[in-house]
Amino acid sequence: MVRTGSASVAAGPTLAVVAREAGVSVPTASKVVNGREDVAPETRRRVTEALDRLGYVRRPRFDAAKASGMVDLVVHSLETSWSGAVLHGVEAAAHDAGLEVVVSAGLTRNRAGRPDRGWMDKLTARGSSGVLFNLAELTSSQYGWLDQHRIPYVLIDPVLEPPPGVVSVGAANWQGGVTATEHLLALGHERIGVVAGHQRKMCSSARVAGYRSALAAAGIRQRPEYVRHAGFDESAAHHRTLELLDLPEPPTAVFVCSDHMALGVYEALAERGLRVPDDISVVGFDDLPEARWTTPALTTVRQPLSEMAATALRLLVRMMEGDRPESTRTELSTRLVQRASTAPPRD
Repeated sequence: MVRTGSASVAAGPTLAVVAREAGVSVPTASKVVNGREDVAPETRRRVTEALDRLGYVRRPRFDAAKASGMVDLVVHSLETSWSGAVLHGVEAAAHDAGLEVVVSAGLTRNRAGRPDRGWMDKLTARGSSGVLFNLAELTSSQYGWLDQHRIPYVLIDPVLEPPPGVVSVGAANWQGGVTATEHLLALGHERIGVVAGHQRKMCSSARVAGYRSALAAAGIRQRPEYVRHAGFDESAAHHRTLELLDLPEPPTAVFVCSDHMALGVYEALAERGLRVPDDISVVGFDDLPEARWTTPALTTVRQPLSEMAATALRLLVRMMEGDRPESTRTELSTRLVQRASTAPPRD
């Protein structure tokens, strides 16, 4: 079942407003609301006074005994093969666990991709047993809201580093960047460019860090001008590739931090009359279906999207049952899938 759109924001002060009034963090305010003992008496007094002064209404907490046997999957969009792979993994694991999945797409209209607060209020109303957030960027107040209601949740490939204690599942992005770069180095390339995603996003920065680490280990000089950020956008990747080609010493190979952006890279190379891999080699990241459809087929780093999603669902089930994972961060291995887009550089 897919539900789209947004809901109105509930009236009354939020926990973030209370925290600001009391001069504490949202997690600290949440601890007071939930009756936790690990709060200093003076801090507890300030938060309690702020709660009373602002008229904060304590909402009902999540009750596992009354849960519906249903979990929510929040995705930014259902129009990409990336989201399709995640949905497949969640559905398969949910079927094994005897759970139903409610998929919410397009919940937000802001640039950050943050889930709508009104939708989060609806979450408790329908009695969902837990939530999986895919590529979500939650605010501190939203984390506090989830903790306040004691709703189990797991992040799949979080955009930013989650707060301490938040459970997440992702891929070994740093190692993937190392693997892609080492493959090109083994072919004899030394001038290796990068078309990266968002500079501030965890996965993108880790892949670029892996690229830099592989170059350093090989004793290859790193060139700052070879790293171009395209925000995981195909059109921007096209433009960034043209910038690389216009350098006095253009790269002989390009590591592209997503298969989707690799489509824009291919377009830019064709526009300049360059052939892959005869004139320039290309390595992608993700191993989405489009990697096999390109001509030539794209050598890429496979991140196990369906397995990541299934792992996140299984962790969520454990949390719903009262268990707490030993590690808050689970990383699944990546591996290189060699196809036809890489070759030794021309002499």
